Amino acid sequence: MAVESAAPSRLARQDLSTIIERALEEARARGASQAEAVVSEDMGLSVVVRLGEVETLEHQRDRSMGITVYFGKRKGSASTADLSLEAVRATVAKASSIARFTAEDPCAGLADPALMARSPPDLDLAHPWTVSAEQAIEIAKACEGAALAHDARINNSEGASVNTHQGLHVYGNTHGFIGGYPATSHTISCVVLAGSGEDMQRDYWYSSARDWHELEAAESIGRESARRTVARLAPRKLSTRRAPVLLNPELARGLIGHFAAAIRGSSQYRQSSFLLNAAGQPVFPAGFSIVERPHIPKAMGSAPFDEEGVETRERELIADGVLTGYILSSYSARKLGLATTGNAGGAHNLIIAPNTRGGLQAMLARLGTGFLVTELMGQGVNGVTGDYSRGAAGFWVENGQIQYPVAEVTIAGNLRQMLKGIVAVGDDVDLRGGTRVGSVLLDEMTIAGE
Repeated sequence: MAVESAAPSRLARQDLSTIIERALEEARARGASQAEAVVSEDMGLSVVVRLGEVETLEHQRDRSMGITVYFGKRKGSASTADLSLEAVRATVAKASSIARFTAEDPCAGLADPALMARSPPDLDLAHPWTVSAEQAIEIAKACEGAALAHDARINNSEGASVNTHQGLHVYGNTHGFIGGYPATSHTISCVVLAGSGEDMQRDYWYSSARDWHELEAAESIGRESARRTVARLAPRKLSTRRAPVLLNPELARGLIGHFAAAIRGSSQYRQSSFLLNAAGQPVFPAGFSIVERPHIPKAMGSAPFDEEGVETRERELIADGVLTGYILSSYSARKLGLATTGNAGGAHNLIIAPNTRGGLQAMLARLGTGFLVTELMGQGVNGVTGDYSRGAAGFWVENGQIQYPVAEVTIAGNLRQMLKGIVAVGDDVDLRGGTRVGSVLLDEMTIAGE
């Protein structure tokens, strides 16, 4: 894993800022009352190896600019991949032309100038990994090789991959704000298969981080993907029943994601949320807490300011089970008669406090007898009504001990009831995304099987 090479090529932050300044000047010259622009440069490498052979190898380098202009309450937007002065001027002209034909929107416009991030913190989000294509291929081969060698029952592979990305996004507006910061993300993953005939099973594992030094070893990732796959062999079906359900941390993150989507301002003003007008109401059990912490160094969801330049701040979204407010941009806030929460673009690092120590084993003990879910399939989630029905696989547990793998069942419930029915949250926290949560135990769901 210890791969170093020459110093990385630097993305020109000042050049991108200059392009934004030119775009904003052009917008003013055309009579825009307000304008905002974002310029991005992204570079990346992606390698997939399957059965020891390179299946895909991709280098990426993209540049783009997007400009939004406001003529009073009329809005127009345009974008370009050409960052030359002539192309920037033409793009601003196109956005201005569009704005003159759009209907007035009383909620349109930039965020309040007083909310701009004047002294954004350095969150240590950029750790370029200057791995060559040849080195990435060798890492992917080592990952897949460790998986295939782990157990004789591993007999096929969907591939091991190495992905590295670095980018710089700079945002500016006519309030005088221009800010940007570099960020990186790196991932190693592996998917393998085991078994034969009708008993073929697959599973995966991956490691993801902003700092490539913090990735799991490639061989360890491969072995974990193999271990998870073999554990799923010879699954059984369950008879239809109601039982407690334990979601592992990766799936628990998705459950919290459904909650976050329901309290976004766009879901609220469009009245398309199962938590419509729920601010001030108990949404989770008493004692439950969710905090947004946007300034965690190196975290995947960290950001010093949102997509409108508004300073991000720590806030408690759920206090003692009660929803304290919504996830708002300036536009959605105006639609609701509220103030932006610095969440244009979404939430930043949702932290769910655990109430059970001891990792997965402690959560299995809390489960007692029930269904440990490790995979969900399908899209049977209705964000308006909260109705929830998805294919599931995992393990049946009795007396806190895993008994056998389970496949081809469906778990069903209603999201509002599921959130209120959370019994325990583990300390086996998954740090690989913008939501940090351990495994989550739900009091009861319908399991549809044979």
